[in-house]
Amino acid sequence: MPTYNSRGLRGSALEEMINMSNDKYEESGLALIQKIPTPITPIEIDHDTKQITLAYFDKKSTVDYIGAVQGIPVCFDAKECNDDTFTLHNIHEHQINFMKEFEHQQGIAFFLLYYTKRDIFYYLTLEKLLQFHKRAEEGGRKSFTFDELDEEYFFKSKNGVLVPYLDKLNQDLQSR
Repeated sequence: MPTYNSRGLRGSALEEMINMSNDKYEESGLALIQKIPTPITPIEIDHDTKQITLAYFDKKSTVDYIGAVQGIPVCFDAKECNDDTFTLHNIHEHQINFMKEFEHQQGIAFFLLYYTKRDIFYYLTLEKLLQFHKRAEEGGRKSFTFDELDEEYFFKSKNGVLVPYLDKLNQDLQSR
């Protein structure tokens, strides 16, 4: 079974920024998005700090966030990338399958990528991810580069919202 250790903390800063953004969206009545906790079973606990230092995942998680935006069901996963190349190994088959089923039920599924060195976010549609995934399955690259992404889906913090993804969600909806 997979175990959780310090590697599991990757992305926690991104998740905190998204959580704060989601709080702003909820306060303004724009969206209700909840963080989905990953179910784990602790193995080791540091009794001084009361923190879990080693655990295993109870089951495969699906996505990081789920909720509704103006009546539209949405789910998404957040990933950090510290390089200009994003490996598809960071996205698991069960996540892709869940997202495909979610969209089959008339929801919107996407990924929020944070390019840490560039300090820029990217809204990755499920459709675009599936194109990269298909390429990999057919023997092509098992990753995609920053330069392969659609310029129009990059964004930065604005108006007090750290991860203002609703504009890009709206753009995605308009293009469908």
